[in-house]
Amino acid sequence: MTAIYIDQKIDDDTRRDRLYKGDIFVYSANEHSMALIELARKLIAEAFPDVDPRKAQYKYDVRQFAAVLAKLKPAFIHHPDCKRIIPRMLEAIGCDLDQVHFDIPRMRSSTSNNYLTTGIAYAFHPHRDTWYSAPMCQINWWLPIFDIEAGNAMAFHPNYFSRGVLNDSETYNYQEWNAKMRFNAAEFVGADTRPQPHAQEHLLLEPKTVVVTPPGGMLLFSAAQMHSSIPNQTGETRFSIDFRCVHLGDLKARRGARNVDSKCTGSAINDYLQGSTLNHIPQEVQDIYMPGHPQPVEPAEAVAA
Repeated sequence: MTAIYIDQKIDDDTRRDRLYKGDIFVYSANEHSMALIELARKLIAEAFPDVDPRKAQYKYDVRQFAAVLAKLKPAFIHHPDCKRIIPRMLEAIGCDLDQVHFDIPRMRSSTSNNYLTTGIAYAFHPHRDTWYSAPMCQINWWLPIFDIEAGNAMAFHPNYFSRGVLNDSETYNYQEWNAKMRFNAAEFVGADTRPQPHAQEHLLLEPKTVVVTPPGGMLLFSAAQMHSSIPNQTGETRFSIDFRCVHLGDLKARRGARNVDSKCTGSAINDYLQGSTLNHIPQEVQDIYMPGHPQPVEPAEAVAA
């Protein structure tokens, strides 16, 4: 069973334990999350002048649209205000900024009616972030920038949280992806040939869980959750923000969600910055994760159906 907790007043240790067991937490927008949203909206408005960005796909050739995103998204990712705002967001819900580390936030876009679903606006198939070399203790944060609806949100497939599926995550190496694949995303318009891990068996994606929050609402879930982009047929492009957190104590203890099927190599471990100092994770802790997941895949008989 996956429980969804709304504005739960709970200490961070208990919350992380529940997240690692498959629960989902939702928090209402606050002054810090809205500061991040307003920054994103400002940059989006500058990138798409004189048009509602949710309708911009009807005003731009698809390659022009991709070119705009190719400038807009890095401008947001590397904006210095992001590293100022995110620690305040973490602190506001009870995170210890000496222990919790975060990575830079990504701006995502999901266009409507198959206008652009590849490259810079990739529509994600069902996957776990732990297939992409995320530590098993990674917690994902997701926030909509504008109003969304169920038809252009994100879907969770919680039946698979504790159940391994056949997949080819062993083909994915984070360091190799960063070196060869990440920086040319805007070139993939119409087809995306970059190798990414996929399920290698048919998945039963219904029933699914969809959480719709107002702009700035914060959705927290384990990187081990199976989730996907909902095929957007709403007529509007969805813009959202996500970033990821890890807890230093959990990294050291190799604590997190169970590894039911992630076999990737490399690690995102060097991406995270300490909430209080913006320092990277100590090298001796990084060394635990660089070969790949230090938590081995559990044998099939130990995985709950």
